[in-house]
Amino acid sequence: MIEPIDELTKTLKEHDFSLTLPRKIVFEVLQDSEPQTMQEIVAACPSINQTSVYRTINLFDKLGIVHKLQIGWKYKIELTDSFNSHHHHLTCRRCGKTIPFAEGQELEQFLQDIAQKHQFAMQEHQLEIQGLCSSCKPQYA
Repeated sequence: MIEPIDELTKTLKEHDFSLTLPRKIVFEVLQDSEPQTMQEIVAACPSINQTSVYRTINLFDKLGIVHKLQIGWKYKIELTDSFNSHHHHLTCRRCGKTIPFAEGQELEQFLQDIAQKHQFAMQEHQLEIQGLCSSCKPQYA
């Protein structure tokens, strides 16, 4: 199995880019983590200036290394399925906590069936369930 950093290097090279230290650091910050806001990513990369972090994320987005997870009018950044296992999210509308969950085969088949019913060739999908996490939901006695 190819390591994620090797896959990143390959993807960059295919588009005539190289793996620079800032790109490696940003990738490592995103690896095996919950989706993050740009502010969180910048804060996690203190050795890189903010402009370089934004440029790196823009490049990663353009090359399909990351995608933006829309949460209302805001978004968070995470690695695409090429660099992370496929999953979906539960997002708290009060505190913003994002909880990833794995997709079962039944859900995948259900989505494929919907696409096929509408004569649509599904290439990828995102599922986000919004509500209140256990810390934010009202507790009733």
